[in-house]
Amino acid sequence: MRALARGYQSLLDKWNPYVLNRWIASSILLIVYFLRVLYLRGFFVVSYGLGIYLLSLLIGFISPKVDPDLEGPTLPTRSSDEFRPFVRRLPEFNCWYSFTVAVCIALVLTFFSALDVPVFWPLLVFYWVVLCILTLRKQILHMMKHKYVPFTAGKKTYGKKKSHSSENVSLSA
Repeated sequence: MRALARGYQSLLDKWNPYVLNRWIASSILLIVYFLRVLYLRGFFVVSYGLGIYLLSLLIGFISPKVDPDLEGPTLPTRSSDEFRPFVRRLPEFNCWYSFTVAVCIALVLTFFSALDVPVFWPLLVFYWVVLCILTLRKQILHMMKHKYVPFTAGKKTYGKKKSHSSENVSLSA
C-alpha cells in the first residue's frame, strides 16, 4: 500500500510543472460531466453541489493567505504602500487537485440513480448565480480595499538599460 501511495505522489509531482496541460485535462473532464448531465437530464442536485464546491475553491484561490482585516492592529512600522507578495490561501496545485477530484466524484455519482433527485433546476441555477454574485462581489471589494490582484502572468521582466553614460554624470560644475 505504501508503494502505491509513493507512486501516486510521484505521479502528482511529475504533473506539477505542466499547469496548462493539467487544467486543460480537468476542463475536458468537466465538459464530459456536463455532457453526461445534459444527456441524462438529471443529477441537478449533484451539479449544484459541485458548483458550490468549485465556487469555494475559486474563493480560496483568489483570497490572500493572510487577511489584513483579521490581522488586528499593528504598529506603524511599515509604509502603507510597501510591496508585499500575494500568497494564496489555496495554492494553484491544490486548487487543481481538489477541482479534479470533485469533478471525478460528481461524475461517479451520476452512475447512481438514487442520487437523481427530481428538482426544479432553474431555481438551483438562480440560487447558484445569486450566490456567485454576492460572494464574488464581496471578494472584489476586499481586493479593492487592500489593493491586491490575485491573477498574475508570471514574473515581471524589465528591459535592459540603454547606456551607462547617462548614469555617470559628474556633479562638479
